Amino acid sequence: MLLDTAALYFRAFYGMPDTLKAPDGTPVNAVRGLLEMITRLVVDYRPVELIACWDDDWRPQWRVDLVPSYKTHRLAEVVETGPDVEVVPDPLTAQVPVIVATLTALGIPIVGRPGYEADDVIGTLAARATQPVDVVTGDRDLFQVVDDARDVRVIYTARGMSNLEIVTDEVIRAKYGISAAQYADYATLRGDTSDGLPGVAGIGEKTAATLLTQFGDLAGIRAAAEAGPTVKLSPSIKAKIRAGAEYLDRAPAVVAVARDLELPRVAARVGIPAGGVERITELGTRWGLGGSVARVIAALGRRDA
Repeated sequence: MLLDTAALYFRAFYGMPDTLKAPDGTPVNAVRGLLEMITRLVVDYRPVELIACWDDDWRPQWRVDLVPSYKTHRLAEVVETGPDVEVVPDPLTAQVPVIVATLTALGIPIVGRPGYEADDVIGTLAARATQPVDVVTGDRDLFQVVDDARDVRVIYTARGMSNLEIVTDEVIRAKYGISAAQYADYATLRGDTSDGLPGVAGIGEKTAATLLTQFGDLAGIRAAAEAGPTVKLSPSIKAKIRAGAEYLDRAPAVVAVARDLELPRVAARVGIPAGGVERITELGTRWGLGGSVARVIAALGRRDA
């Protein structure tokens, strides 16, 4: 199980009451909410290995260099608008070190890579996996890693932890009319306002899906746009694809998650390591984490059990 960690603790921060505080007054709603999420996920899905994938850089400069609008709007978002922001509010900033400490005590490795997002870490680990993989995220971008043949699926949190959706290739086909392998090209064509990706002007979701069904991938669509009249593609669509050529030269590398990062080897087997129960209990007392600690201990169990 691969956690899109920041996406989860942002959701916890906005979903749990801000009245949840440590004895010293520090807010702990994101910490407690994340622990409750982990408990629920481990109990319901029983992963053998669990990794907290980390945003070492939530807006890598190399992606901005390719598409300058990439996530630009999030820099100016008003924090109170909800979890689809990346400017971390002060009450959440204070909780991130506590989140790191609790994950460490529980034996859940944190894996990131400088210059890359958690999505890239997830893409790489999913690509290398030799066993079934569950990716936990509220980000549609990660639908591109779904692979029924390799048993890689997404546990989609966008509708909340009480209404989780299991996303498989079959689900993506039913919802979007494309395969998971086509999802990155689909997102490139239609754009994504949440990531500041403009898409190709005049190409919406239905047209993008139709084009991918007809021509297979973005390369096939672009080739058809340059072909003669024997190719069944309307002049208006050809013109739109040609007009978006500069964007289409750059955007695919931004949208596609990395699959080949060099990442550290970690011990990811579910279970709390020696001394971890005492450490997480101490953290629970210090930070006022309440019953969340007992529940996550019960869910994870001891690694030596």
